Parts: sequence; C-alpha cells; structure tokens
Amino acid sequence: MRNQLLSLCVLGAVTAAPVCAEEDKYLWLEDVEGAKPMEWVKQQNAASAQEIKAYEDFDELVSNSLAILNDKERIPYASRIGDYLYNFWKDENHVRGIYRRTTMEEYKKASPKWETVLDIDKLGKDEGVNWVYKGFNCRYPENDRCFVSLSRGGADATEVREFDLNSLSFVDSKQQAFFLKEAKSSLSWIDKNNVFVGTDFGENSMTDSGYPKVVKLWQRGTNLSEAKTVFSGDKASVAVSGYVLFDGDNSLELVSEALTFYTAEHYVYREGKLTLLPLPKDAELKGFFNGQLYIELKSDLKTGNESFRQGSIVYAPVDTLIDQKPQFQLLVEPSATASISQVKFTKSAIFVTWLDNVKGKLVRYTQAKDGQWKSAQAPFDANGTISVFDVERDSDDFFVNYTSFLEPSSLYSFNAVTMKAEKVKGMKQQFNAEKFETKQYFATSKDGTKVPYFVVMAKELKRDGNNPTLLYGYGGFEVSLRPSYSATIGKNWLEQGGVYVLANIRGGGEYGPAWHQAALKQNRHKAYEDFEAIAQDLIAKKITSSEHLGIQGGSNGGLLMGAAFTRKPELYGAVVCQVPLLDMKRYNKLLAGASWMGEYGDPDIAEQWDYIKTFSPYHNLKANTAYPKVFFTTSTRDDRVHPAHARKMVAKMEGMGIDVLYYENIEGGHAGAADNNQAAELKSMVYAYLMQQLR
Repeated sequence: MRNQLLSLCVLGAVTAAPVCAEEDKYLWLEDVEGAKPMEWVKQQNAASAQEIKAYEDFDELVSNSLAILNDKERIPYASRIGDYLYNFWKDENHVRGIYRRTTMEEYKKASPKWETVLDIDKLGKDEGVNWVYKGFNCRYPENDRCFVSLSRGGADATEVREFDLNSLSFVDSKQQAFFLKEAKSSLSWIDKNNVFVGTDFGENSMTDSGYPKVVKLWQRGTNLSEAKTVFSGDKASVAVSGYVLFDGDNSLELVSEALTFYTAEHYVYREGKLTLLPLPKDAELKGFFNGQLYIELKSDLKTGNESFRQGSIVYAPVDTLIDQKPQFQLLVEPSATASISQVKFTKSAIFVTWLDNVKGKLVRYTQAKDGQWKSAQAPFDANGTISVFDVERDSDDFFVNYTSFLEPSSLYSFNAVTMKAEKVKGMKQQFNAEKFETKQYFATSKDGTKVPYFVVMAKELKRDGNNPTLLYGYGGFEVSLRPSYSATIGKNWLEQGGVYVLANIRGGGEYGPAWHQAALKQNRHKAYEDFEAIAQDLIAKKITSSEHLGIQGGSNGGLLMGAAFTRKPELYGAVVCQVPLLDMKRYNKLLAGASWMGEYGDPDIAEQWDYIKTFSPYHNLKANTAYPKVFFTTSTRDDRVHPAHARKMVAKMEGMGIDVLYYENIEGGHAGAADNNQAAELKSMVYAYLMQQLR
C-alpha cells in the first residue's frame, strides 16, 4: 500500500510542481483500515482515553452530556410530508434512532402520540449492520414513496432504498423497487416511475472528488445498467446531479454540474434535450416561484443597462433564460452590515432571513400587481438566531426556530399570510443561564478589518486573565457561525467556570459573499489573522490569558486550529482539532479533497503551492518549538476528510518529541459520532481535556 501511495506522489510531480519534495514517512497511515494503522490507532486511543478520563469530574461530564442528548423534553423538530409531521429521534432506548410521525393536532400537545415509521436500531439488529440514518427524500407533492439513505457507521456513502409511506415498509423487488448499493449517490424523483440517478456506475462515472460525474434517467422496472445517460460532466468537476424544482402545478427539471465548489452550470431538461441557462457560473439557485427563477449573486452582475450588486437576490422568467434572453430584476440587495442567510418560498410569498451584524431578522416579500415588492418584518426578536424550515410551495404554513446563546430554542408555527406566530414547542433551560451574559465585540485584524465575535461569560466575571476560555472558529466555505443555545456548553463548560467565545472571522458568510471571498486561496491568511486578533483582544481585555485560552474547530475549522497553533503556538494553552485537514500537499488526493480546491487552491501547481504551504500545518511543524498540548479527534469512517490528516500530524509530532493526544472513533463518519453514547463520551473528553490544560 505504501509503495502505491508513493507512486501516486511521483505521478503528481510529472504534470506540475513536485508533490513530494521529500518522502513522507507517514504515508502508511493513509491506509484507512489496514492492520498496522489500526493497531497504531488503538494504541493512541488507549493512551489518550486513559489520560483524559483521569479528570476527576469526567463521569459527571458524561452523565450531563447523556442527560442532555437523551432528554425527552427537547424539541422534536419535524417536517411535513403530506398529512403528517415526521421526526427523527434518538434517546437511550433508540440509540441509532427512530423515524416517526404524528399529526399537527397531536404535535401541538405536550406529549404527542407518535407512530413509528422506521426503527434504525431494529433494522441494524435484524440485518447485522451498524446502520446510521442519513435521511428520507420523498416524492413531492404526492408524498407516497420515499428514498431512505442508510450509512454503514456514519460514512457519507449510503445505501438507498425505496420506502412506501402508506404501508410503512420497504418496497421490495417484486414491486420493482428502486435500490442503490453503497456509494456517494444522487437520486431524485421525477415521477413515481422515473428518477434522476447519479452513482458509481463503474469506470469513469465518478469525479476526482468522488461524487457522481454522470446523470441518468432511470425507469422503474429496468436494471440500473439500462438507465439512459442524460449528461456526463468533466472528471475534474466536483459533481453532477439531476433534480426537480416545483412552482405550484409546474415543475422544472434541471441538471447541474458543479465545476468547482463555488461555480456551476445549470441546464433545463425538456423533452429529452438540455438547454444551458445563461447564468453567472458563481450564482446560486435559490428557487422557482411564479414562473421566475431566483438566484443569489456571488459577484457583481452587469447585463445590458442593469447592474446588480454582489450578494443580491435577482430573478428572471424561466422562458427568457431558456431563450437565452434573460430579463433580470432585483428582489433584495445587502447592506454594509446585513447579508442574506436564507431564502424560502411559500405558496404566496418569499421569506428572507437576514443577518445584520450576525443577528437575525425575518422579512416577507410579496409582489403587487404593478410588480413592486412590499416587505414586512416578522415579529421575532432581532438579537438571536432565526431559522426557517419546513417550507413547501403548496402551503403558507411553516416553522420558525428562535434561539440565542442563553435562550433555549423556541419553535413557532408561522403563517405567511397573517404573519402570526404561534409557539408550539420550547426547550427548557438546561443550565443556569441567569448567571451569564453575552457581549459582542469587534477585534481589529492585521489589515484593519473589524471582526465580530461573541463572548458568553459570568456576569460577575473577574477580568484578571485567569478564566479558562474556549474560542471556537470555522472561517470557511461561506458558513456563518450564529448565536445558538448549547446545553452541553452551558452545563459542561460555562457552569464549570469557563468562558465561551464564538469567532465570526473572514472565510465565513456572516457579511455575505465578500466576507467569504476575502479569505480564499492566497488570502487564506486573512482568516487566521482575524482569529489571532480575537485571541489577542480577549487577552487585552483580561478576559483570559494565553495560558488559559483554549481553541476548538472541526473540518475546515480543524485546519484553522492547525494553522493557529503552528503560526503562533505561544498564543494558546490548549487546542482541540477535530476531523481536520492538515496535510495540504495531499488534501486534493484524499477522498473528497479535490472538491475544495476552489477554497484552498491546487497544491499540484507550483505557484499555488507557494501560498498553500504557508497554511499547511503538517509542513509547518518546527523542531525545538514549545507547542500547546493538542487533542486531535477523527473517525475511521470519515469518508469526507480523510482520517490520515490527523493520524499523520500526530505521528509526525510524536516523531519530533512533541506531546500530543489523539482519539479516533471507529464509527461516526465526519460527524464524529454515530449515536448519543459515542457523542456524550467524545464531548466529555473534549471538556475534560480543556479543563486539565487551562485551569
């Protein structure tokens, strides 16, 4: 295996910059389930678990976490499918979870009666497979058949089965069921007997990123091998998918090729023909409403005499797009402080969730007969986070969730016409929130940019620099980190004497596309400078000190953690680095890594490696340097970010004599844990480690 990997390394050097300027001694750890790597993992797990679980209050942390995760009074978030509300639920009796349903009348009761639709624990036991639920995709608007996605151990790759909502049973082969074996697939309903399918069809059917390259039209009762090819994309693209958008009784069949993570081409599929739509490649499709296709602009758009700003929502009649004569008009545009978080379409209106200095508000937009848009703000407090879900084109009723750092989630049933909200469910307080307060501050980054962050701390906090403080960050892929209630953080960190900080650094989406694009590729360092500025601001305010400052992040946030402690090791007292990217020389060759080159760049191109290597933690470790003790976590079943990133980093650090902790959950996938028991233990290990290091 190791020789094969080294061969791949050499092959990369033939076409571009040398991929392996020096031999990587730890390539053998890329063999995910190999006997030698797994023996190494088990030894690491045992040593780290022994050290961390020695924390005197560890059992209490686990007990707290399990109680929170299994709490039967938590909100059972549900989505409407037909006449029922459906919910996926885990507790101590349903470790892998049950998919269940009830009526709206029942749902509004304190203790609704639920009907079990699918029991994942029972299914796994019956079939001898450690199934993890990955979702239901039901045929709209009939809502009679669904696709159930099931994962082995929590991986992204799923097995897809057809399910009948009337009989509450899987459709079998005698009924000519649709079925896909385990793969990273895309399956979308056209009608009851026809679907768009993208999956591993064999040779040359998947992209370099490991996603479908080909979309086919598959008819019920025929073999998958007989499916008709609709579109075949480029192997270097991220993925290709076929799907359907609905607008009342009208539908629009689309095929999209994601050229990169941020660019795509979209085709209308009609009468067996594809028509490329004249849209900016970096625009994002948002919906189909009253014959208009709505898009979000990621860069400025000039067309004819019209000009539209980056971050705006614009629309055009579908027919003009098909005829290659688009007539774009403006729905809304961002301001200096406000960006668009969500766009949703009900039966009669459009709802936009705004972030204004990272605080949410919900606004309805309706169009008058003269074409003018009217807006009305929904009656929700604008100091927390508003999330809209369960929005369908056949109804004006949907759910709105409101939360903040110290306010448990409240779930409202909301009507788009009356603009009235009815509280349906509310989480109880699960920690003593009255003792704490939230402050928003702005740190000044190296280039002068003001970067917001939130601090949750005790009202009577002594600003003496001695407070254990956890700074959490992500800073990538236009993901916005918003205020939200976490009982686990409250109980296992704040009540233990800790301070919690949420960083809104560039690379995220808190201020729209420009905030994200400011930290792409050669400007990646801007995100890291923002994070460092927040850390330094916390220290300057004497909320904490380097000795007592811990940092945490996962996935792209794991890369942030790696960059943070290799750039300025003296700034932090502890680091939690979860499911991370770390070897940025080989990241594009590992699992889904090639799909992220739009974010980081291509390390096989010499000019791009020149800047990528400046934020590749694996390559920036230095001997004879005092690093904070880092706790790395990952999962053997993570088929998105390869566990070798963390494995190799730890092995290299140990080879340099650096003290480090490592824990790899055998299940869990990119989420890290496959069930509540695993999640409770991992969360508790994180907080125990932080308290060990920062107190």
